[in-house]
Amino acid sequence: MAGRGCGCGSGHLNEDNARFLLLAALIGLYLLGGAAVFSALELAHELQAKQRWEERLANFSRRHNLSRDELRGFLRHYEEAAKAGIRVDNARPRWDFTGAFYFVGTVVSTIGFGMTTPATVGGKTFLILYGLIGCASTILFFNLFLERLITVIAYIMKSCRHQQLRSQRALPQEGLRNPGKREADGLAGWKPSVYYVMLILCVASVLVSCCASAMYTSIEGWSYLDSLYFCFVAFSTIGFGDLVSSQSAQYKSQGLYRFANFAFILMGVCCIYSLFNVISILIKQSVNWILRKLDGGCCQQCQSGLSRSRRNVIIPGNVQNRCNISIETDGVMESDTDARRPSGEMISMKDFLAANKVSLAILQKQLSETANGCPHQTTLNRDNEFSGGVGAFAIMNNRLAETSGDR
Repeated sequence: MAGRGCGCGSGHLNEDNARFLLLAALIGLYLLGGAAVFSALELAHELQAKQRWEERLANFSRRHNLSRDELRGFLRHYEEAAKAGIRVDNARPRWDFTGAFYFVGTVVSTIGFGMTTPATVGGKTFLILYGLIGCASTILFFNLFLERLITVIAYIMKSCRHQQLRSQRALPQEGLRNPGKREADGLAGWKPSVYYVMLILCVASVLVSCCASAMYTSIEGWSYLDSLYFCFVAFSTIGFGDLVSSQSAQYKSQGLYRFANFAFILMGVCCIYSLFNVISILIKQSVNWILRKLDGGCCQQCQSGLSRSRRNVIIPGNVQNRCNISIETDGVMESDTDARRPSGEMISMKDFLAANKVSLAILQKQLSETANGCPHQTTLNRDNEFSGGVGAFAIMNNRLAETSGDR
């Protein structure tokens, strides 16, 4: 496999495409496995529930001397009423101001429980425009929250690292003469590990979920397991809608409960969103490891083949270094040999396109840094497998040890 595009054949994939296809294949297998597990767990329960419902429907039809068709027609009318927010039990209005505020909160956070949906043409049209801007703004808010959260975690962990260095007083003589310099050297380039950040986010997410579940159990009357289930479904923005909080007409301390419900959902979504992005870093590391294993000795075989077939030919510098390719840009790094290319040597189209791809990557990085107010850096880190990127990847780049090349 030519995951790194090392020139073993014209039909081989570069590493960006190889990573994309490998991840797509792994996700496909993950979906198949999940479907098999859920089908095994839930299918029997679904069949039993359907059988019980048919028996109840038949008994009700016989007891009240109703035809099955008339009864089913009445139930279809109830389904239509349920879609409009009508329930058998007393429930709060869906479209008063507080209900509408709850609805727009589920829209912009992409939770989308589904218990409230617009029924008018004007409402559906406005939802499209409102959700376009609202969802984009909320994603930006989550990214900014992630940036500040990782900054705070990094600051705390760096302070702990600083105290650890200060406590290590059994130093050599030069370290004893200038302990401050040794501490600065120990902290230079230090960054928190993504594993510690993931552990902190896991603990924060579990604490928020457990506290919220205790509140839902006591106020909504759900079991604690159902409350935990609701917390994950809501905080991860899956939003099935089978369990929805704050839907009854009256609660004890109703105003306080609705505020606490809003605060828990906001904190939970932020924590789970940050945790998902950190886990995605670990998944990307695993995919890169699989690619390196599949790549095998492709680069060595390619170089040995080139040396045998082109002994009397001047090999361009970027072909010699074809195996040293940045994972994110798939561009070939410039070397001293490139600068000393003989004037009469022809460059291949593949080398030309690869060199221009590096230039485009550098330009894209400079534009991103200019927009963020950061200084320009004109060099690409060939060891950085997480360089560049947008959104959460760009935020975590060079903030966590496993995502930066200078670890």
